[in-house]
Order: sequence, then structure tokens, then C-alpha cells
Amino acid sequence: MKIVAIVEARMTSSRLPGKVLLEARNVPMLGRLIDRLKKVSLIQEIVIATTKNFEDDEICNLASKYGVQYFRGSEDDVMSRVLEAAQTAKADVIVEITGDCPIIDVDIVCDVISQYLEGNYDYVSNSNIRSYPDGMDVQVFSIDTLIDSFRLTSNALHREHVTLHIRQNPDRYRLLDVIAKSEYNFPELGLTLDTLEDYNLLDNIISYLEPQNRYFGLSETLSFLDSFPEMKELNKTVKRKGDN
Repeated sequence: MKIVAIVEARMTSSRLPGKVLLEARNVPMLGRLIDRLKKVSLIQEIVIATTKNFEDDEICNLASKYGVQYFRGSEDDVMSRVLEAAQTAKADVIVEITGDCPIIDVDIVCDVISQYLEGNYDYVSNSNIRSYPDGMDVQVFSIDTLIDSFRLTSNALHREHVTLHIRQNPDRYRLLDVIAKSEYNFPELGLTLDTLEDYNLLDNIISYLEPQNRYFGLSETLSFLDSFPEMKELNKTVKRKGDN
């Protein structure tokens, strides 16, 4: 069974164009995410799923530099892009991660994959029900589940949000929501890269923690924010996708 991480990334973000190639400590955010996913022993291959836009040539160049594969597909039909990327990689299991999670915790990724492998589920995620901070998001599902969902819906919203149709049909698909333990349960905290305010926070976190531990986890991040509570103010007012 081949487990492949599919990372969605593109340069034309509406709120912060080129965000995945912004640097912290001279390392692009997407490169940092790739390095972290390489530490996940259960993942056998990493594929960057980007678009055919010329702007995304830079993302392909970065993927090659970091020794991972890339796939170029539709910008708007993200479901087809992820599916085709997985098929090209001959994946059996897809670990879907977005490119705006540069400090994702390696242990959390391992845990969500393990719960998928140990259970009888079609879809396992720690982000469908928000409990972990935004930016720790992992979704795991079989390619067969995605193929089934793809065949059943042509709804534009479903095609934009890869697993929305799966998540909306619990009678058809066996779903498991991974809920954070109390020490990690901070759903209001944004550790994702969506805006300039997010970048400023992440840059501070990385600059402080990475010299001590290149692959620092969520525990270290939360301790840092406890020690420097003013940091939380940097992106506290950012309106997240899905917020009311």
C-alpha cells in the first residue's frame, strides 16, 4: 500500500500572492513543509500538486530542488488536480496537506495517518471539526474514496474543496474526526500562512524555535506563545475561511 502526501500549492493566492515561497531564515515556506513531510516515516512519496499557470513554474522548480515530484493540473478543479496527481504517483492512500502549513507537526501527521491505517475508515482528518490550531491540518483517505466522490459530483464547490463531498456524506463514507487533546486544543489559533499578518507570526516563531530544534512541534510553538503572548496579537484579527 503506497502512501503519498499530496501538497496543494500555487502562487496566485488572493490574500497573499506567492506566499508559499516567502522565506523565513532563508528557507521558503513550502520547502520547510517538504522537509517536515520527509520526516514522516509512513509517507513514501511527496507530490506537489500545482497548476498549469506560468507563475507556478517557480513551484515546480522548488519541488525539483527539494527532490520531490510535482504535478500540474487545473487551478479551479482542485479535486481533479489532487486525484490526477495521486494517480500519476500510483498512490493507494492520499495524505492531503495544503502548502500553507509550513510548521505542521510531524507527530500529528503521523498520528492521523496511523489512525486511518488502524481503523476501518474511508476518511480521517483533524480539521473537519476544528480543535487543533489552523495550520496543523491533515486529511487521509484512499484513492478509491476520492475516485468514488469525483464520479458522484460535478458541483463547483465540491471540485474546489477536495473532500467537501466526502465530508458531507457520512452515510456513504466512514469518517473519523481526530480531536486534539486538551493541551493542543486551540481552534482559535492561526498557525497557517494566509495573510501578511500570518507570515509575521510564523517568521517570529521560526526565528526563535528553529535554531533550537529544526523540526519543532506544536508543543514548542504553544510554549513560545505562552512566553510571548503579544505574538498572538499579530494575526488575531485575521478572518479565516469558513469563519462566520
